[in-house]
Amino acid sequence: MTGNHIDGSRRGRGGPAREQVLIVDPGGNPVGSATRARMRAEGLWHAGAAIVVRSLDGERLYVHRRTATKDVYPDLYDPTCGGVVAAGETPDGCAAREPAEELGVTATPAFRFRAPFVEGTIRYSAHVYEARTDGPFTHQPEEVAWGGWVDVAEVRAPAEDPGRPVVPDGRALIREWFRWV
Repeated sequence: MTGNHIDGSRRGRGGPAREQVLIVDPGGNPVGSATRARMRAEGLWHAGAAIVVRSLDGERLYVHRRTATKDVYPDLYDPTCGGVVAAGETPDGCAAREPAEELGVTATPAFRFRAPFVEGTIRYSAHVYEARTDGPFTHQPEEVAWGGWVDVAEVRAPAEDPGRPVVPDGRALIREWFRWV
């Protein structure tokens, strides 16, 4: 599950640490921007988009394993793709961008719900979307070590089991998504 999983792949001038991201208050309201490095170091609230990628027939979800080099939640499985909303970007824009960047797939995301996520210094307002596609997929090698289709019913068990190697935010968000479907 990609997480912070919501840590995204958009790279602005000066590299990822200097990328400007949207900073929000705990209610999800925009309050400014900061570098990604500052957001991480200070645990600032930020906005993120998480996209559940579902097959056209609705029977499968695309799950991936994050690379071992990710700065947040490395080498864990994620039932969503997503990223941090950049300064000047909307959550809808981020949700449209992230599947193409991470998975190499074009899909139209539909907004489902918003939920806060807090774990230690990772604090963000997650805008959760669903996108339907059958691919094909081309993984971004810096972010995705493996990806594949998993039956919807088979995603639920790992999401409910805290001992399974699933990113914490992806786990929380997919559990909420199951309440909506």
